[in-house]
Amino acid sequence: MPETIRAGQVDALDDFGSRYDPVPVEQKWYKFWEDKGFFTANSDSDKPKYSIVIPPPNVTGSLHMGHALDNGLPDVLIRRKKMQGYETLWLPGTDHAGIGTQVKVERMLAEEGLTRFDLGREKFLERVWEWKEKYGNRIVEQLRRLGCCLDWTRLRFTMDPMLARAVREAFVRYYEKGLIYRGVYIVNWCPRCGTAVSDLEVKYVEQDSSLWYIKYPLAVGGGHVVVATTRPETMLGDTGVAVNPGDERYRDIVGKMLRLPLTEREIPVVADQAVEMEFGTGAVKVTPAHDPADFEIGERHGLARIKVIGEDAKMTDDAPRQYRGMTREECRDQLVKDLGQAGLLARTEPYRHSVGTCDRCGDTIEPLASEQWFVKMKPLAGPAIEAVEGGRVKFHPERWNKVYLSWMRSIRDWCISRQLWWGHRIPVWYCPCGEIIVSREDPAGCPECGSEDISQDEDVLDTWFSSALWPFSTMGWPEDTPDLAKFYPTDFLTTDPDIIFRWEARMIFSALEFTGRVPFDDVYIHSTILAKGGERMSRSKGIGEDPLEMIDRYGTDAVRFVIYYLESQSQSYQLWAERFELGRNLCNKIWNACRLVAPSVREYSPTGTERTTPIDDWIMERFNAVLAKVDEGLDRYAFSVAAAALYDYFWHDLCDWYLEFAKQRMKDRDPAARATLRRVFRRTLQLLHPFMPFITEELWHRLGLGAGSILESDWPGRFETDVSRTARVESVRELIVAVRNIRSEMRVPAGKHVDCVVKTSDAGLVGFLEANVELVKTGAKVRELHFADERPAGSSIAVIPDAEVYVPLEGVVDIEREIERIRKEIDNVRSVVLSIDRKFSNPDFETRARPEVVESERKRRGEFAERLARLEHQLQSL
Repeated sequence: MPETIRAGQVDALDDFGSRYDPVPVEQKWYKFWEDKGFFTANSDSDKPKYSIVIPPPNVTGSLHMGHALDNGLPDVLIRRKKMQGYETLWLPGTDHAGIGTQVKVERMLAEEGLTRFDLGREKFLERVWEWKEKYGNRIVEQLRRLGCCLDWTRLRFTMDPMLARAVREAFVRYYEKGLIYRGVYIVNWCPRCGTAVSDLEVKYVEQDSSLWYIKYPLAVGGGHVVVATTRPETMLGDTGVAVNPGDERYRDIVGKMLRLPLTEREIPVVADQAVEMEFGTGAVKVTPAHDPADFEIGERHGLARIKVIGEDAKMTDDAPRQYRGMTREECRDQLVKDLGQAGLLARTEPYRHSVGTCDRCGDTIEPLASEQWFVKMKPLAGPAIEAVEGGRVKFHPERWNKVYLSWMRSIRDWCISRQLWWGHRIPVWYCPCGEIIVSREDPAGCPECGSEDISQDEDVLDTWFSSALWPFSTMGWPEDTPDLAKFYPTDFLTTDPDIIFRWEARMIFSALEFTGRVPFDDVYIHSTILAKGGERMSRSKGIGEDPLEMIDRYGTDAVRFVIYYLESQSQSYQLWAERFELGRNLCNKIWNACRLVAPSVREYSPTGTERTTPIDDWIMERFNAVLAKVDEGLDRYAFSVAAAALYDYFWHDLCDWYLEFAKQRMKDRDPAARATLRRVFRRTLQLLHPFMPFITEELWHRLGLGAGSILESDWPGRFETDVSRTARVESVRELIVAVRNIRSEMRVPAGKHVDCVVKTSDAGLVGFLEANVELVKTGAKVRELHFADERPAGSSIAVIPDAEVYVPLEGVVDIEREIERIRKEIDNVRSVVLSIDRKFSNPDFETRARPEVVESERKRRGEFAERLARLEHQLQSL
C-alpha cells in the first residue's frame, strides 16, 4: 500500500503562494523518492521490465547541456514506464576517463613541482584514486538536481572490481579467439598526452598552410621528379616516391632511384594504385613511419620505416645531424630554407587543409609507426552490421542507420593500447624466455619455464574498451546474475551524435560477441545544442549556458520542460537563457491553476452520480486527445511533439477555456464541476509528471489526489465521454474567438461591450448558445446575443461551422474613419509586397544575395501577404 505523506511534508493550503518557488520543493521531494526506494529495481519482480543504462559521464566532468539531454530524456521514459506498471531499472555510473583524469592529476602535481615519474606508478595511482574520491562524484550529485530517478544502489564505476573483472575476461576471450594481436602500425600519437589515441579521438581542424613542391633528383643521369607535400619535415623519413601505374608521365622512371634531398640516401620510384594522379604533380613521397597511407604502400613494396619524429614531437637521431632535436615546426622552417638554398624547392602555394588534433588537449596529432595492441574488427563488424540491417537495433532518427552502417563497413582494426598509467592495465606479462602470458588472474610465474621474473605490459586499455562492455558488465557479466537475467538487454539508449562510433558501435559488437544478444533495442541520437550565436556549446571556451545556473535561475522542471520542448529530432538547435522562461511561465501557470481549483478539489470525493455538462465532457475529450499525442510522441521518441501538446493543452484548453467556463460553477460549488476538476487535474498532473516531476509531486499532495507518491500512481487512461455533446462546446469556443478577432481587427476599445448576432439553421446550436449565453458574454465582452436571418447593417462578419457571426459596429467605432484607415494600410502593405516581388524578379538576387537574406525576404513577403489578406477581409466586412 502507498505510504501516506507525513503531516507537514506539504505546506498548508493557506500558504499556497501566488508564485512557484522550486528550491524547497526540489530539495524535499528528491530526498523523499530516494529514501522510499522508488528508484530501486527489483530483479525478482514478475512485472515486465524496462531498463536503461546511463551514458557514464566522466569523473572529471560536471553537468553540461549534453548531460542534461542524455539524462533528461531517459528520465521521461523511465517515469512513464514505472507508472505504466513496468519494473524499471535506470542504472547509473561514471567513467574513469583515462587521458582526461590523468591529465588533471598531472597538472595538480605540476603545481607541486612534481611529475608522475617522480612518484612512480604505484604512488601516482594512489593520488589519482584520492582525486577521484574527492572530485569524482560531483556529477552524481548534479544528476540528482536534474531529478533523475537513477537506481543509486547500483552505482557503478568503470574501474570497480566487478567491471575490472569483466574487462579482463573480454580481453582474454578476444585473445584466445585470435581477435587481439600486437603489431606495428601507424597510430595517432598525441605528443602532449604522451599516448596513442583512436581515430575517433582525432578532431580535424581547417588550417591555412602551404603546399611545397620539392625536387627529387634522379640518382643516375639528369632530371628530377617534383613532389608536393604539406609536411616537408617528414621528407627526411622518405623511403620511396610513388606514382600511379597508369600515369604516362612517369612510366619511364618507375623502378629507378632518386636522391633524397638534403641527405645521402637514395630511394626508389614505385608504382601503386593508391596514388591519385590529380593531387599535386601526381608523384607522392612515401614516408611509411609517419603516414597511414604511406605505411600501406611501404608494406606492399617492402620499403623501410625510418622514424624521424619521436613521441615528443622532436626530430630523432635518424634524421640528419643538423635537424636532430628540433621540434616539428622548427625543422619545417629550417628545411624549407635549406631546400631553397640548394635549389631544390620548385615553388610554394597557399593551401588550406584539415589537420588532425587531439580531441582532449588540442595538440597536433603525429602519425607514428608504433608497436601497439589491436582488436581485429572485420570478424566483429559483420554481426554488428547485420544487427542494424535486420532491425534488432534501431537508430532514431532513422537517418543515423546509414551513418552507422557506412562507418562499420569501412572500419579499421582498433588500437586499444594507451601509454598511460590510469586505466585498466593490459593483462599481458612477458618472460625473458620469450613467453607471452595472457591471463584472467595475475600469474605467479611463467608457465613455460617457471621463472618468477615476469613483467606486466606497461600500457593500459583504451577507455572505450571498458565502456564498450557497459550495458552488461554493470549487471555482473560474466556471471549469470539476477540483474543480467531480468534487465538485459536494455531497451533504450540516448547519446550525442559524436560518439556513435566511439561507443554505440563498440557496445553493439562487444555485446554480440560476449552475450550473443544486442545491448539495446533503440538508440536515440539527440540534437546538438548550439549557443545563441550558432556556435557549439563549450564549457572550456565559455560558450553557451550552464544547466546548473539555469536550474538555479528557473528551476529544474522549467529547464527539463524546455529541453523536451526543443528536442525535435533535428540536427541541432540554438538555446540561450531566455528560452527557459517558457518553462518557468508554465510552472507558474500550473501552480496558479492548481491554487485556483484547490478549494474545489482538495476536500471533494466524486460520488459517480454527478451529472456532467457538455463542457465537462469537452475538457475530458481534450485530455483524451493530449494523452494520445503524448503516448504517440514518447513511443516514437518525438519528445517535442509530446511536450508541445502538453503545453497547448494545459495553457489553452484547460486554463484559457475550461477554467474560465467553470469559474461560476466553482463559486457555486457545483458537484459536477468539482468532480470534473478533480478527475481532470489528477490525470493531467500524472501526464505532466515525467516531464516536470517536482512540481507535480508537490501539487499532487497539495490537492490531496493520492495517499502516496504520484510516481506510485498509474499512468492515466482515457475518459469515457459522449463525443456528440462536445461539438456544441467547440461552436461556443469558436464563436468567442470570432468575436475577439473582430474586436481586435476593428480596434474596438477594450472596455467596450458589443452586440453579437448569429445566423444559423441549426436549432440545436441555438438552444445550446441560449443555455450558455453567459459564457459568450463573459468570454467575448458581448452585451447581448441575438439570432437573425439577415446581416445587420454596418457589421463585421466571421464564419464558424454551421453559422455566421455578425458584430454590429455602428456606434462602436467610426466606420468611415476605419474604412479610410484600412485602405491606407492596404496601400502601404501592398507597396512592401510589390517591393519584395521586384527583388525576386531580378535573377541576380537569389544567386548573389546571402542565403539567410533570401530566406528572410521570402519569410517577410509571406508575412506581409498574409497581413494584406486580413486587411482586405476587414475592408470587405465593413
